[in-house]
Order: sequence, then structure tokens, then C-alpha cells
Amino acid sequence: MVAAMLFGAHCSGGIKKALGKAVEMGADAVQLFVQSPRTWRFPDHDPGDLQTFRERREETGLPALVHALYLVNLAAPDEAIYSKSVDTMRATVDAACAIDADAVIFHVGSHLGAGFEAGLERVAPALAQVLDRCNERTWLLMENSAGAGGTIGRSIEELAVIFDALGRHERLGVCLDSCHLFVSGVDVTDETVMNSLLDELDERIGLDRLRALHANDAKAPLGSNRDRHDNIGDGLIGEGLGTFLGHPKLQHLPVLLEVPGKDGKGPNADEIRKLRELHARATS
Repeated sequence: MVAAMLFGAHCSGGIKKALGKAVEMGADAVQLFVQSPRTWRFPDHDPGDLQTFRERREETGLPALVHALYLVNLAAPDEAIYSKSVDTMRATVDAACAIDADAVIFHVGSHLGAGFEAGLERVAPALAQVLDRCNERTWLLMENSAGAGGTIGRSIEELAVIFDALGRHERLGVCLDSCHLFVSGVDVTDETVMNSLLDELDERIGLDRLRALHANDAKAPLGSNRDRHDNIGDGLIGEGLGTFLGHPKLQHLPVLLEVPGKDGKGPNADEIRKLRELHARATS
């Protein structure tokens, strides 16, 4: 018997509204921002809102994961951006801990042409500071990138190098994104490729560190390095996403939608339904 996969979505509305939206669409898990995704300014959260989220989350039992600001670049050569990125990540982890979130998912960033080694020299001390603020419940999860330009984390190898640089920190894990894998050249529709990917992850980092998945179809072709998400079944991964969703080693994880939705307003109940049906076909 296949263990339960938890089907969730990134929901707008932040700490005040995201959890309610997830429940309304029948999700098993929720991902949210704890600040506006469009600005560096970090809000001063009302303690009452934090408590309400914790209580409601306890009632629903939904895993809750925070996604860090997309502007964050922990490899930035520019001191101002680097400083803002570290400060924002610290504040994000503090807020995530305050709502008992399971993790903060983040993109490592880009070395902007300085090279991977130079980027790593920026990333490692930044992450060390942020990891100090995590706790046993709230981890940091590195998300694999689509591989454009100087982005870091485009492969298991690059994520493993960061992992090792942080001394295999006990609160550092991984989130795998199906679209990012596909456009970075990993064909998630091929069972042999998926087996190889997860074997490498297990060997270099450990499958126990894989704590979440992003399930997104792709508007851009395999190996294109273009990060363009599509709705489930509408993109170039299509029905082949079932190979990713149905892999036996992934069944216990929360899998979160980050798709545009029918009206461009993000994931909805219909996208979760399509995800569940695709999973059912793949595992039947």
C-alpha cells in the first residue's frame, strides 16, 4: 500500500488568510509568505495573529511551510543586497518559528557571474547565521533552481556542496521542484532518471533531508533553464508528472502547487483535484 502523499498549495493572504484558503480548497498542506513577495520591508506581525495561526493550524493538522522572499540572494556580491538578504532570511525564520511552521523554503541565489566558489563563500556564512535561528520543528529547505545564469543549486551536486559546507547541519534540508528539475535537464517523466536522481540525493545528502516537493508543470522545454510554471496537465511535463508524483520514495511528503491557476490567481481546488487524480493514476 502506498503511504499518503499530502497535497497542498501556496496560498496568498499570509499569516492571516493563507491557512483558511488552504482549508477551503481541500488542501492537505499549505505554503505561505510571511511578508509581501514584492518588497524587502518585513512586517511587524501582531502576536495575536501568530497565536491564531498556531491554534488554527493545530486544529486542522495541516503541515505549514513558509516560502522566503524571492528577492533574497545569499550569494550576492553586492553588500547591500547581501545584507538585506541575510536580514530577511533571519526575520523569515523567526516568523516561521513563531507560527510553528515545518520549514522555510528558499532559493539560494545567484553568484551573478562571480563563479560558484565565490558564491559559496557568501552563502555558507549567511546560512550559518540563519540556521542558528531554526529549531527542531522549523527547518531550512534549499530549493533546487531552474539553472538560469549564475543561479546556485541547479543540481543535487551543488546542493550537496552547500550541505557539506554547513557541516551537514541537522536542520538543513531540501525541497525538490518538478518544473525546476525538468527545465534544468532532469526528465522527471522518466522513471530511470527519477531513480538516479533520488539515489544521488540519498548518497550525497540523505533522503531523510528531503522534506517537501513542489509540483508544477512547465511551460518551457526540458533543459531550457527557463523558470515558467504551468497548470497541472497543461504544460510540457503533462501526464508524465505522474512519474514524479508516484515515485515510492516520495509518498510521505507534502507536495505543494505553485501554479498560475485557471484565472492567474494561483492554485485552486481544481488544480489540487487534478494533482490527486494524476497521483492516483500513477500509483494504481
